[in-house]
This record gives sequence, C-alpha cells and structure tokens, in this order.
Amino acid sequence: MRRNTGFFVLLGISLLVPLIAMTLIPLADTSEPRYAEIARLMYESGDWITPWFAPGNPFWGKPPLSFWLQAASMHLFGPTEFAARLPSWLATVITLGLLYRCCATLFNATTARLAVLIYATCALSFISSGAVLTDPFLALGTTLCMTGWIMAANSSKVFWRYSFFIGLVVGLLAKGPLILVLSGGAIVLWMLFYPQARRTTLSLPWAKGIALTILLSAPWYLAAEIKTPGFLNYFFVGEHFLRFIDPGWEGDLYGTAHKAPFGTIWYYWLQASFPWGFAGLVILMKGLLQTTQRTKMRQYLSDPRLGYFLAWSLFTPLFFTVSGNILWTYILPSLGGFSIYLAYAWPKSSTKQYSASEKTSFATRAAGPTFLAMIAPSAIVALIVVVSYTPQLLKTEKLLVQHTRTTSPSDIPLYYLDEVPFSARFYSFESAKPLKEHEIINKMNSGQNFWLAVPKNRLESTETRFNQPVFATKQHNLYLINSPGQYELTARAKQTHLNDPITQ
Repeated sequence: MRRNTGFFVLLGISLLVPLIAMTLIPLADTSEPRYAEIARLMYESGDWITPWFAPGNPFWGKPPLSFWLQAASMHLFGPTEFAARLPSWLATVITLGLLYRCCATLFNATTARLAVLIYATCALSFISSGAVLTDPFLALGTTLCMTGWIMAANSSKVFWRYSFFIGLVVGLLAKGPLILVLSGGAIVLWMLFYPQARRTTLSLPWAKGIALTILLSAPWYLAAEIKTPGFLNYFFVGEHFLRFIDPGWEGDLYGTAHKAPFGTIWYYWLQASFPWGFAGLVILMKGLLQTTQRTKMRQYLSDPRLGYFLAWSLFTPLFFTVSGNILWTYILPSLGGFSIYLAYAWPKSSTKQYSASEKTSFATRAAGPTFLAMIAPSAIVALIVVVSYTPQLLKTEKLLVQHTRTTSPSDIPLYYLDEVPFSARFYSFESAKPLKEHEIINKMNSGQNFWLAVPKNRLESTETRFNQPVFATKQHNLYLINSPGQYELTARAKQTHLNDPITQ
C-alpha cells in the first residue's frame, strides 16, 4: 500500500484542485457561461427535449446530454457555477476509471497508474474536468468505445461487450455522429496496419448492440425535429459537414467560425497534451536517434495492443488536419490513447518491461512524472490566488451583476449597451437586457433609474458621455443613469434629442 501512496496523492491533487476551482472561479465569457445558461434555462423551464440558446431561440448546435446532466445538477445544488461544472468532473473521473481498468488488464497496474496520472494532468483534460463544456462527455463516449472494443476481445464480462455501443450512445447524445468518425476511424486505421486484429470484430454483439444504440439515441433526435423543425438539417448538414469543410462557415447561428490554417490542430495538440506531449516528443526523438531505442520502438510497433492506442491517439488530430474550423478542445477524445501509449513507453529503471507482478514502486518510476503532474494543478492554484485578489482580470460579469443586486434599491433594472454577455445572462437569470444606443435618451426620459453597463471600447463612440463609473469589470463600466452627475449628452446627441418628435 505504501508504494502506491505517491500515485494516490498526485491523483487526489489533480481531482481536488478542479473541484475547488469550479467553486471559486466565476464563469468567464464566452463558452462556459453560454453552455451554463442553456442548462439553466432547461432547469428553469423543465423542457428536457429542446435546449434553448435564449428564451424563444432553440439551440441546435449540440445534443442535450451535457445540458441534461448540468440541469439535473442544478436541481440538486441550485443554478451555480459549481453545479454547472460538476458533471464534467464526474465524466472525467469515469473516464479515468475506464482507462485504468483497460490498461491494467492489458499491461499492468504500474502502467495503468501512470496512464491515469498523465490523462488527469494533461492541460486540456485537467481544465475541461472543471469547466462547462460538452467535450468531456464526447471524451467519455470515445473512451467507452475504444476501451470497450479491445477489452471485449480480452474479457468475457458483459459490460465490456456492450460498452462500445454504450459509448456510441453517450457520444451521439453529447456531440452527435462525430463519435462514429473518431472511434470508427481509429479502429479502422488500427486494422489497416494490423490485419490480425480484424478478428476482434467477432467479440461484439453487433445486432443487439446496434439495436441498443438506436433505441437509446434516436428518440431524442426525432423528438427534437418534431418540436423545432429544421433541427436535423442544421445539425447534420451545417454543424457536421459545412463546419468541417468551410473554414469561414457563416451559417453558425450561435457564434462565429473558428478559422485556422490547415494543420493548426497539431499546434493545439501540443497545447492540449502539455506538458506530457513535449515529454513524449523527447522520448520519440531519443528513439529515433539511438540504435537500442529504435529496436525497442520497432518492438512496440509490432505489438497490436500498443498499435491500438497509437491509432487512438493519432486519428483525431489526423482527421482535423484538413479542417480549418477547429478548437483545441477537439483533441480531448484522443488523449486517452495517448496517455496509455506514453505510460507504456515511459523510460524504465531497467531495460526490461515491467511484468504485472513486479514490485517496483510507483515513486521510483514516477520521479520525472511527479514534476510534470504538478504543473497543471499548480497553474490553476496560482490562477485561483490571482483571481481572488484581482477578479477584474477575468472576462466575467458576475461581480457587476452582484453589485447591482446588493446596492439599494436592488430592483433597479440592468441594461447592457448593444448586447448582454453570456456571463451576465447567467448570473442575472436573464433579467439583464440589451439596450441600443438610440434608445438611451428615451430611457433617460422615463424618469426611472437604471443601471447601464457600457463596453469600455465604446466609451468614446457613444453620444452619451458618462462620468465616473460606479463599478467596472474587465470589459464594462457600470453607470447608474438618472443619478445626478453620472452622464451628459454630447452636443450632437442634444440636437438629435430636441428634433426627436417623440420628445417634443
């Protein structure tokens, strides 16, 4: 038990730090509060079929699994950032469990412990474990598919025979048919280079598994199309085809295309796998330059089991190499395979491969990994400290919204010039409203006090000149309008106001 203490301490830190961070760090624009607000609207409305981007505006960009779990979490803990983030953490914990069991069965417990530690502390998997994203659920689905396929050929347990299909269901309800591409593509790539592996297809109950997949995933797609017609066309054609082939796709209803040069996904891979990806590249370079290491690399590549995890780790970035509309989070589903392969290839204290019964301590093997595993948790702890003292560094409207609610009287309405940031929508429970510039004067004439949040980059271009703000965030200044000395009109605005027939 003593020899495992180092592993449990490091793993505990890597799981505990995100739990603390998800409570102390506010939701920052744009992705996190956008998805959190969709889940909050589901929690508030009780509509479990259609996710809503805003009241009256259906969200067709993603299936509902993550929103279901986040809304359920809000029922237990209230509509807080902790409740919105907790399901991602749980999905990551389950993913770690699957990776451990698969790796321990195929190799040994020592390799499995290192694989789990690598996955838990890669930059992307560590950050996403405490964030409101759909990607941890796609990663969970992919891990179920990939571990299920190879474990079905090595275990008679019913769970492993069906986990491939359970993973398809999770992926279809978390992201869509992308799960078929990422999992199926990796398996086909593996079989191309290892023909003997094709017999693993006989290990899965295909008829029952396909029926289970359709039974659990298809009803929601049909219900969503019936409730909001047009969903299927936008989701399958737009989100899964046009987004992939068109780097500047302008059909996105909920944001903008993430245009990047072809091949950028490999730069994102370095970011997502940091610091372990750099360590893996060092090991690879040594393997290419040293004769003894080249021999070992050929031995690794001759092993179909290692070839499986290599195909898993490489297919996703290979697939997105030819796409110019990408994010770094697209790498997450491949990190499970990368973690197992790197754990096996990690330099040993002797030239022979560890056996399942070897008594080598984790601490001896992990002298280098200990340092690497502490980088991501240390960075987040530093972020927590910095944000605690200087919250204005984050693009979040949490404190601004709280200021308007704690200032007497607390029922003064809050407006944002032009558009309301997602974080303001979440923390105000949709009570913050947009206000166009030409509406400011008439709103002033109503005689009612109101809060107005003005983007800092608009202060010089607005026709209303504001004085000292009562509060400020990274992106907005807050003013109490109709409070003496808070604003004045420019000469042009005054003339426009005098000529306005509504005010005459």
